[in-house]
Amino acid sequence: MTIDAWMQHPTRRFFSHDMLESLRRWTGQEVPAEELPIAATVAAMDAGGVGFGLLSAWHAPYVPPLISNEEIAGWVAEYPDRFAGIAAVDLNRPMEAVRELRRCVEELGFKGLRVVPWLWEAPPTDRRYYPLYAACVDLGIPFCTQVGHTGPLRPSETGRPIPYIDQVALDFPELVIVGGHIGYPWTEEMIAVCRKHENVYIDTSAYTSKRLPPELVGYMKSRSGRRRVLFGTNYPMISPGQALEDLGALDLDEETCELYLEGNARRVFGLQAF
Repeated sequence: MTIDAWMQHPTRRFFSHDMLESLRRWTGQEVPAEELPIAATVAAMDAGGVGFGLLSAWHAPYVPPLISNEEIAGWVAEYPDRFAGIAAVDLNRPMEAVRELRRCVEELGFKGLRVVPWLWEAPPTDRRYYPLYAACVDLGIPFCTQVGHTGPLRPSETGRPIPYIDQVALDFPELVIVGGHIGYPWTEEMIAVCRKHENVYIDTSAYTSKRLPPELVGYMKSRSGRRRVLFGTNYPMISPGQALEDLGALDLDEETCELYLEGNARRVFGLQAF
């Protein structure tokens, strides 16, 4: 079974936001006239051969959230065999954020936290993140974030793996960190951070198979790297079918391919058999 480590079910307020104009332009997508049912995302997964997805909430320094934790919980309840939730919280209210994260994990069964640094114009070393890192360690869940440049119309500096992810991993060696979007154009930095820190991972969301940089493909084939890279789409920006097209051209052996598409995500997110 293929597991998507980073996907969204697009609410209209998410997909219509001005920061995503560049992504809509690149992909040729338009804002839907009305809210899409979660069944539309399930259908896209079925068409592309993805069996399970980590469905992410989106919080930014304005309200309401672009995709709320409650919406995620509702969609997971509709399709518990297809989705698990990834929480998002208000970074500007650290104690409320910790309480909300604990609620999402302990009461709603969410499997991780995602904070997108460029939404907050705050790199992962900002002091507001640190109570959340401690909570993630206590709860036994990964911290998921974005690394690399921003496709949306926001500055890219917060996505540098070095110094930001490197420093967080030094401060919280027990924290499991998943850097989404491969870190381009600093992919080699992201690989170096993974090699240095045993709890740092990469997910390939926002990239199709044929656009993965050669240095990342080489890392995936290495003895340690095969256990450190997770498949992701960043749906709806890239569909599962688009992301998996040309997978065979990567020339991954059977074990590496299974770990990439499923095994690593099961281990990192604590997913049971379904």
